[in-house]
Amino acid sequence: MATSVSKVKTDHASRYLQQLCKHWSHRFSVEFDAAAGKVPFSPENFVDLAAEPGTLTMTLTVEKPEDLERMQTVVADHLKRFAFREELDVSWAART
Repeated sequence: MATSVSKVKTDHASRYLQQLCKHWSHRFSVEFDAAAGKVPFSPENFVDLAAEPGTLTMTLTVEKPEDLERMQTVVADHLKRFAFREELDVSWAART
């Protein structure tokens, strides 16, 4: 398993969390509320989302380390599509 975390500074963390979860709920069994969400891309690959004032924290877990970079790009690209009105810095850091 490999895990990475991105803490994205934004005043719209809850809105983006909900948009991401609603978007992926058409394909996956997503659980979310205004403060937290989980998108299970598969049993082994998922992203946990947490909205706090000023920050959206995304914790991505994948079974195969070689899939981590691709999944980071997928999650970041989707977030940036919803946040097109602002320039977000989505930087991932490995979590041990």
